[in-house]
Amino acid sequence: MKIDHPHIIIEGGVQYCLGVPKKDYVHYDFDKMLIYLEAKGKLMFGKKFKIYKEDREILYKLCCYYIMDKASCDKFGIDINKGILLTGPVGCGKTSMMRLLKHMVPHFRPYEVIPTRNIVFGFNNIGYRIIEQYGDHQFYCFDDLGVEPSGRYFGKDCNVLGEILLSRYDLFLKHKLKTHATTNLNADELEERYGNRVRSRMRELFNLVAFDKKSKDKRK
Repeated sequence: MKIDHPHIIIEGGVQYCLGVPKKDYVHYDFDKMLIYLEAKGKLMFGKKFKIYKEDREILYKLCCYYIMDKASCDKFGIDINKGILLTGPVGCGKTSMMRLLKHMVPHFRPYEVIPTRNIVFGFNNIGYRIIEQYGDHQFYCFDDLGVEPSGRYFGKDCNVLGEILLSRYDLFLKHKLKTHATTNLNADELEERYGNRVRSRMRELFNLVAFDKKSKDKRK
């Protein structure tokens, strides 16, 4: 579906103009994007949702990525063709951000946010069809990567998300299909969880974008 004015979004009867259209692109305004994100966040997560001042820097990087501002992303070492691996402490807002930011660019292909534990529960129920299911041509964000339980089907153990990430890597190489993820784990912990081979593929699949380690738990 073609959207003629992607910089204009209507939510709850209110029109938000996120930028100014130029000849063949939109010049986005970060402050206006933040106003929209906070309004949309309140609609999605409740009236207590707010954009925190200390998160503006990471939000700026993510906004540049979502609007595909290549020049700005290059400065941050972000490849607009890869997915996002958003890391940070428990409760810092990773999941909310990944669920929220995609609404800012309705003209781009959306992704589905899937809790990793749900994927493993599905595997334990119906087996390897779950792994095949995520080897399709959809875009996904795997939420809480690395803390999901172990997969087990008919007495056989399986590192379910490890296998899915290998499939997604192949899809990325062949079809440029993006995969996103959120995690509380650091690089060493991810390698311990999934092994060196998967960790190596993750470097090619994802841009690493990290909240500050001291980010507060916003759920308290």
